[in-house]
Amino acid sequence: MKKIYRPHYSTTTDARVLQTRQALHTAFLGLLDEKPLDQITIREITSKAGIGYTTFFRHHPSKEELLAEIANTEIATLIQLALQAFGSNDIKAAATTMCQYIWDHRSLWSTLLTGGAANYLREEFIRICREIASDWEQDKQWLPADAGIILVSSGTIELLAWWLREEQPIPVSQLAEIYEKTLIKPVAG
Repeated sequence: MKKIYRPHYSTTTDARVLQTRQALHTAFLGLLDEKPLDQITIREITSKAGIGYTTFFRHHPSKEELLAEIANTEIATLIQLALQAFGSNDIKAAATTMCQYIWDHRSLWSTLLTGGAANYLREEFIRICREIASDWEQDKQWLPADAGIILVSSGTIELLAWWLREEQPIPVSQLAEIYEKTLIKPVAG
């Protein structure tokens, strides 16, 4: 079967295309909430979205690309908020802002972090942080920059996943304090 991916669909304003893309996102996130990425088929996604199998390929070349589209938007926001914590004089306020964003979007983030996408998110978070850090001046600190990136990136993802899995999650302010004291201050110096 010839795949008919149309990259311009990702930037269109056509209501039908936008509706189909939203249906794909919703269906995919629902399936990720039920099982890992490698167990999800495109047929399941299209069935749950109520669209034809070939329609999927007009929007995305693969389920991994669908995941990337959803996750990249959220990761970019998370990284911007995390970077504010590093560059802020008020680390706790910046950490609170990041944690509040996750809390406000907890349904989506819970699916991404505790479903089948956690490994992808971690790797993408690390990749983007490495790109950003390559522009920074490297101080002669005790901790190599790449080790710091991996620790903060992985720690951020794991801490947020733990928080969202809790039956009775701790308050945003308490999570922000944990984030500040265990991940940001030790690495940022």
